[in-house]
Amino acid sequence: MFEVKVPSPGESITEVEIASWLVSDGDYVQQDAELCEIDSDKATLTINAERAGRVTILVKEGTVNVGDVICKIDTSAEAPAGVPAPKKEEAPKSEAAPKKEAAPAPVAEKKQETGYAAGTPSPAAKKLMAENNVSAHQVKASGKDGRITKGDVLTAMSSGFSLGEAGQSWAGGREVRSEKMSMLRRKIAERLVSVKNDTAMLTTFNEVNMKPIMDLRGRYKQKFADTHGVNIGFMSFFTKAVTEALYHYPAVNALIDGQDIVFHDYCDIGVAVSGPKGLMVPVLRNAEQMSLAQIEAGIKELAIKVRDGKISVDDMTGGTFTITNGGVFGSMMSTPILNPPQSAILGMHNIVERAVVENGQIVARPMMYLALSYDHRIIDGKESVSFLVKVKEMLENPASMLFGGKTAEEVLLGL
Repeated sequence: MFEVKVPSPGESITEVEIASWLVSDGDYVQQDAELCEIDSDKATLTINAERAGRVTILVKEGTVNVGDVICKIDTSAEAPAGVPAPKKEEAPKSEAAPKKEAAPAPVAEKKQETGYAAGTPSPAAKKLMAENNVSAHQVKASGKDGRITKGDVLTAMSSGFSLGEAGQSWAGGREVRSEKMSMLRRKIAERLVSVKNDTAMLTTFNEVNMKPIMDLRGRYKQKFADTHGVNIGFMSFFTKAVTEALYHYPAVNALIDGQDIVFHDYCDIGVAVSGPKGLMVPVLRNAEQMSLAQIEAGIKELAIKVRDGKISVDDMTGGTFTITNGGVFGSMMSTPILNPPQSAILGMHNIVERAVVENGQIVARPMMYLALSYDHRIIDGKESVSFLVKVKEMLENPASMLFGGKTAEEVLLGL
């Protein structure tokens, strides 16, 4: 009998919460099969079976300590004949194996015809579906083994339903339901309140003309993709501009440790990514040394990890500065909250054509508001404003990113 123990999700984490079991008590599982999802105060992780055998679940749900035994696997149990079955008694005879192989065929055929999955939704997807009265047949699944992810539900909802599919927005009742907050959500709540209470957070704003970058992307978008195998987006330009600006204003890249200020001679940039488990902030290591193509590839890799639920605690720790893009959700302006223990965070917003004055003429330009929230205990107002202005200048003159934020003329003149 093999004991499955709760692994440590990361340093200083002593307890986790079992979010959901992906198998049932008595199921026969293969080695490396996913057993359950656990929530820590930093991330949601999956526990896999280290041995093949029949599962006996000891802890259904709730909080458990790291190292606790949550289930046992009977490695001496015989594997069902043919395709692995949930229960041994469903395929007791050898002639039942071909019958069991044929059983799922109609479901698979239906999935191919309709494009909809018959699998179960993830916990986050199930909650979202219940809150919005969405049924499984209305959602096209993209998760592993036909599972419905939260992203699938959001995609289906954004596409819209006819009244015949989704019915009315409100059922007309006055029901009240209570759901326990996950450990991750509870920890996020604690950290956000702590930021407001323990830091002197202020926000400064500016706006940037995105036309130079949009024109540059338009000219080289296809060639960039053909050369590097990734598309060029706005985030790589912002990341590069931020790393260059951090070189000029190192306090924005620092943090407070007790009575000390810790400065970093590198830029580990946290990039906020929305996934099935909510907003995650994986970290792009040594972004100051990366090219635009490397930044795009790194962000893409991290985003895929978040989408597939494969992001690790190590991927999300140790950042020195964070960039968040509320513009993808339509935000015009916001005050992003600090990601502790970091001292600053840059908020991007949506791009809107607005009337601006250039050389005495009113012209329409694609404009974006930028917001820099910072800890006033370590970053002075002059530094924060100057940092944001430096980011703005480099975005409006992308070539200056090659010269540490200076124009080619300034470099030529030795200024």
